[in-house]
Amino acid sequence: MLTSKVAKRYAQGLLNFTQESGSTDAVFGEMGDIVKTIEKSRELQNFFGSPIIDVKKKVSIALEIFKDFSPVTKSLLQLIIKHGRENQMQNIAQEFINKVEDMKGVQRITLTSAAELSAENISSILKSSNLVNHDKQFDVKSVISPDILGGYILRVGDQQVDESVKSKLSKLKKEFQLN
Repeated sequence: MLTSKVAKRYAQGLLNFTQESGSTDAVFGEMGDIVKTIEKSRELQNFFGSPIIDVKKKVSIALEIFKDFSPVTKSLLQLIIKHGRENQMQNIAQEFINKVEDMKGVQRITLTSAAELSAENISSILKSSNLVNHDKQFDVKSVISPDILGGYILRVGDQQVDESVKSKLSKLKKEFQLN
């Protein structure tokens, strides 16, 4: 997923501030909660995306939804909404999480499969790959994509291993066309 420049700038500004104030870990958890909350609620996405709803109403609703958060996060939410960037709130929170994980050396791994994989299968795939540094922490995101037909696509950082049936069939088709 491409992250906008706006999300990167807000996330970097927040990271700089939280590092200076020593609140990075607390805000990190809250940003995870923001991502999950917005991701799960289509109504909330529509609410923040609506140009009709007044800024004050959006601020008051956001502060009510996230009332248990730290003053730093509440101030960020107000700032985002007042500058008309509420449609980027989830991206800003996710980008902050990514920056903190990068800072801590956490590998982000995406494993795409045609069907849901068991924990044993995921573990086996990760162990068999030389892309995964098992000495470091890693965060595995599992994605279900039936259009790959079978197999898996493992993405670690900017490297990828494509063991999907779809890509193997595509290679086979190209070979037949060449011969």
